[in-house]
Amino acid sequence: MDLRARISCALKQAMKDKDQSKVSTLRLINAAIKDKDIDARAAGQEDGVGEAEVLAILGKMTKQRAESARAYEEGGRLDLAENERSEIVIIEEFLPQKLNDDEARAAVDAAITEVGAAGIRDMGRVMGVLKTRYTGQLDFAAVGPMVKDKLCAGSAA
Repeated sequence: MDLRARISCALKQAMKDKDQSKVSTLRLINAAIKDKDIDARAAGQEDGVGEAEVLAILGKMTKQRAESARAYEEGGRLDLAENERSEIVIIEEFLPQKLNDDEARAAVDAAITEVGAAGIRDMGRVMGVLKTRYTGQLDFAAVGPMVKDKLCAGSAA
């Protein structure tokens, strides 16, 4: 079952269960996906956004909520921070399992080998391969410095 169908099924189940917080979060997810679909159709993609873009949307939503929760905590609004965290849990149900550090390093090494990266100039191509394959599974803010270190070490050798 593709991701959109899973989200729709979860929304229907949440409505049956009368789980209002889950219903509202799933509706936000659907709205974000539909917004991107509209943008994609305007750009000439008749099918809308694909699975990778949906995963990117979910990843972005998770990151936004984590930042909001942190800001609410700093402002002393623990109730709002908790609400943001509960939305993160719901969104993460649809994201693939995160890779651990060893798996992330292996993925970076494989991407560098695949691209034939020789130096820092190839970083964009390596990150492109990683984003295509591991959207939702890697934290690209953490992986970027790892790729950079490996490419710099490789070009220095």
